[in-house]
Amino acid sequence: MKEYRPSEIEKKWQNIWEEKKVFETSEDMEKPKFYALVEFPYPSGQGLHVGHARPYTALDIVSRKRRFQGYNVLFPMGWDAFGLPTENFAIKHKIHPREVTKKNVAMFKRQLKSIGFSFDWSREINTTDPNYYKWTQWIFIKMFEKGLAYKREMPINWCPSCKIGLANEEVVGGCCERCGEEVVRKTKNQWMLKITEYADRLIDDLENVDYLESIKNQQINWIGRSEGMEVSFKISGKDDVLKVFTTRPDTLYGATYMVIAPEHPLIKKYAEEIKNIDEIKEYQEYASKKSDFERTELIKEKTGVEIKGLKAINPVNQKEIPIWVSDYVLMSYGTGAIMAVPAHDNRDWEFAKKFNLPIVEVVKGGNVDKEAYTDTESGTLINSELINGLEVKEAIEKISNWLEAKGLGVRKTNYKLRDWIFSRQRYWGEPIPLVHCDECGWVPVPEEELPVLLPEVENYEPTDTGESPLANITDWVETTCPKCGRKARRETDTMPQWAGSSWYYLRYTDPHNDRELASKEKLDYWLPVDWYNGGMEHTTLHLLYSRFWHKFLYDIGIVSCKEPYKKRTAHGMILGENNEKMSKSRGNVVNPDDIVNEYGADTLRTYEMFIGDFEKSVPWSENGVKGCRRFLERVWRLQDMVVDGDEYSDELETSIHKTIKKVSEDYESLKFNTAIAALMTLLNEFNDIGQITKEDLRIFLILLNPVAPHITEELWEIVNLGGMLHEQTWPEYDEDKIQEEVIELPVQVNGKVRGKIIVNIDDPQEVVREKAMKNESIMRHIEGKDIIKEIFVAGKIYNIVVK
Repeated sequence: MKEYRPSEIEKKWQNIWEEKKVFETSEDMEKPKFYALVEFPYPSGQGLHVGHARPYTALDIVSRKRRFQGYNVLFPMGWDAFGLPTENFAIKHKIHPREVTKKNVAMFKRQLKSIGFSFDWSREINTTDPNYYKWTQWIFIKMFEKGLAYKREMPINWCPSCKIGLANEEVVGGCCERCGEEVVRKTKNQWMLKITEYADRLIDDLENVDYLESIKNQQINWIGRSEGMEVSFKISGKDDVLKVFTTRPDTLYGATYMVIAPEHPLIKKYAEEIKNIDEIKEYQEYASKKSDFERTELIKEKTGVEIKGLKAINPVNQKEIPIWVSDYVLMSYGTGAIMAVPAHDNRDWEFAKKFNLPIVEVVKGGNVDKEAYTDTESGTLINSELINGLEVKEAIEKISNWLEAKGLGVRKTNYKLRDWIFSRQRYWGEPIPLVHCDECGWVPVPEEELPVLLPEVENYEPTDTGESPLANITDWVETTCPKCGRKARRETDTMPQWAGSSWYYLRYTDPHNDRELASKEKLDYWLPVDWYNGGMEHTTLHLLYSRFWHKFLYDIGIVSCKEPYKKRTAHGMILGENNEKMSKSRGNVVNPDDIVNEYGADTLRTYEMFIGDFEKSVPWSENGVKGCRRFLERVWRLQDMVVDGDEYSDELETSIHKTIKKVSEDYESLKFNTAIAALMTLLNEFNDIGQITKEDLRIFLILLNPVAPHITEELWEIVNLGGMLHEQTWPEYDEDKIQEEVIELPVQVNGKVRGKIIVNIDDPQEVVREKAMKNESIMRHIEGKDIIKEIFVAGKIYNIVVK
């Protein structure tokens, strides 16, 4: 037996698979299909890390198993390659983003191939490829034509130093994450996508998919659908009203003040009458430096200023109450104003405590002078003239009817979900395929002129004005109107990185089609995706945006199913050995290249799946890697134990059938660690016996192959088991063969287990009784006593009743 050398074996089999196109998807649509999808990576300069390999290996295992079972498997890979990190790197190093992307993709692809994933590389896609983003632009035009894409003035985070707009996550402590400059808020005309039109369907259709409950809840909570009342509070002495949305109109008597957003138009309208307008403006400036995320954080110091000169009137008791401005209220959510009920809302309670505002309890069990807030979702109404003594549910109904009758409120469904800001003032993104004409307004580029290509530029740094770098390319910007032929200007904003990733799973079904997004026949065959796995960090926005685009494409007849993904699972992160998230700054990143070079790809794959519960985060362990390498070395030595035989060894038959069942079920339920443990146990049995038949080995290698494909293919060839392993069929177990023949039977005395005996599963009562009477522990509890009854259930229990 020659030494186990993964570097030789793995490259050999990767070349064979590529030459024979083993993993290329069949065009045979008569076969049952299985579409497995993993999130395509952003090809950063840091390369692949071991965290990427975990989800890819998981669905690679399932895909390989399904091929053995006769499925037509689509398991594709591509690149989510537009985006800010590449643009920033390009600007810093004076390299074109396209060259940066090309280099990063080549590195990622080499790494993925070295691990032996069974991706169909003939279907590789790249969001920066004009043949791909042509169809991203086409989808946008269709949305524009249907009124789902529109322009609106929206505030953005602006870094005066970098001269770019920043996403919320790029603002830390009010400063630009990249340069540290203080961020300001700027208003820009932005393209928006009307995702809110799909809010109800995005919630209701979750009933029809197999997602983890935690994923469904994230979707539902982000959309934030709630039923309630929009209530009008008059401004004292004015014709204006402040409208607020509340799910708890029963607490109106407890509304002791109001809070409006710093951007609320009421402030500008009554600026001359507001006695402390300078103080208000100063506060507005302070709030403008915070992102929406920072403003709505629950655990933060409450800040605000009372608007002196304006009061509101509580509609249920006609009391005048103060109006405050505070950054925890957003103009972009609801009406930009809230009624504050500090006895029954934690945030309002903290605000009232800080500024010594009245707290009126209106549901028994609320907070007045307590040291901590306690929620009151149910209880009896008090201090509320119209609804005193009613339970919350009944009180809500009565006060709602009263408000409607008086014209003071209307029933309304509200959503936290906002329309999607789709513009980016960047270079490295898909150009928005519209032109603006003074006569015709915004006009789509004709379909036959797509894609609108990113122009070649020497300078793609941001402009001083905050416009996209494309705005400086006069020859590209200046064009003619497709509708009337007059002078027009191209849109210079580009799309966000989310655009290309919202529909990539569709293009995989027909990636080389230059006539349409994908053929109807192929979309109908492959969709929905059977199994989509990705990180929990992408189960909110990416998943929501993707489902939205899919539903739109369903509405215009491109796809035939309402949901893109039949099943969506998520995996836990792999942490550093210090139990912290892997990052370059912490110095705990593990490069898969190092593991492949030292231990082999099969060891990496085995360890990634054996490391622990797939859905939980786990720390990396070098000792764990070494342990998996030792396991594979023991597998390698099986070639010396093989004797001729086309049947299972008598001593192993039951164990093999049980292992087939266990591994088959565990692969499908993401319990890879217990599947591998079962194979380790079977390997121990092989070694205990000392020899195995070819049939014993054949089944073992097929079961292990999805996890460790290279070593198993090599052993298959060495032992000459016929053909190649990847051409085989997945084994089936015999239910009759997995029944335990020998069991450990608990024996009770007066209902309490007093001992356990080893019996055959079909032993009659007299045989079981004889064995029980020889057990010292059992005999101690019946000695000298009369046996008055014996209860025997074959294979389950033997209970002796004594007196």
